[in-house]
Amino acid sequence: MFKALVLNQEDKKTIASVSQIDESQLPEGNVKVDVSYSSLNYKDGLAISGKGRIVRNFPMVPGIDLSGVVSQSEDPRYKAGDEVVLTGWGVGEGHWGGMAEKASLNGDWLVPMPSGLDAKKVMAIGTAGFTAMLCVQAIVDAGIKPEDGEILVTGASGGVGSVSITLLNQLGYKVAAVTGRASANGELLKSLGATRIVERAELEEPAKPLEKQLWAGAIDTVGSKVLAKVLAQIDYNGAVAMCGLAGGFDLPTTVMPFILRNVRLQGVDSVMCPREKRIKAWEQLAELLPESFYAQATKEVSLDGAIQAAEDITNGQITGRVVIKL
Repeated sequence: MFKALVLNQEDKKTIASVSQIDESQLPEGNVKVDVSYSSLNYKDGLAISGKGRIVRNFPMVPGIDLSGVVSQSEDPRYKAGDEVVLTGWGVGEGHWGGMAEKASLNGDWLVPMPSGLDAKKVMAIGTAGFTAMLCVQAIVDAGIKPEDGEILVTGASGGVGSVSITLLNQLGYKVAAVTGRASANGELLKSLGATRIVERAELEEPAKPLEKQLWAGAIDTVGSKVLAKVLAQIDYNGAVAMCGLAGGFDLPTTVMPFILRNVRLQGVDSVMCPREKRIKAWEQLAELLPESFYAQATKEVSLDGAIQAAEDITNGQITGRVVIKL
């Protein structure tokens, strides 16, 4: 028997509870893992609270991330005792995820524990931090250098935003952090590396086709009218890496930033990211994130506390990252 957070559906409502599960109920997988930590991402919050159509079948163990130790393996790349990390691949959506003491997984979804990190640190990074690294790499790949100007980060108080700020700062960029809770979170965001704070309300007014050029680039987790406003304010030859839809999946923009300012809009997906690219991104994260990040931006909760934390993250009441200790 093992402990797990389980989602069931009753009368089209999602019911979350912590239960004891028999190991015979684990799904198919060629690698069995004793889970050490999971993490709470915005997507997990939507799944657990039932506010989003994330879960594809019930019952489901949520948790799109996990770290732990291999207990059994039919995959020649892994043996019992190996420390491993998983983010994405539909785990916690269509296949039982990380919010359980045990997991049965496909070896193709796993990567070895990055050198210099441990089970808790990789979950402090998690899908949010991994996605942030891919977004930052997209800005770098677009040829935007620190001397070109400020990088705007929307949703700065969230997981992707807070890690993006830290990574950009470590690479020498000046960062403008957008938050709707400047009085509560401003100092923390500055401690992570933001050079100034931008009130979210400034970006919620309808965008003109083109506005004053303010940002060399941006990382956007919000979408909708905020992303439209950001695009209208990007410098000539600038780029926006977008990875989220916290504000909505619509995009009320025009072609003007793209055809008159040569702006690039780069979508970023971390769920199906190829394995070799994953390993490289994890190596970069291990190298770039300072030790102070893990203390400043991480809150730890138990499996029993994950249900309330899920409600909090969907209500915008979480700053930084939440790790779940199994």
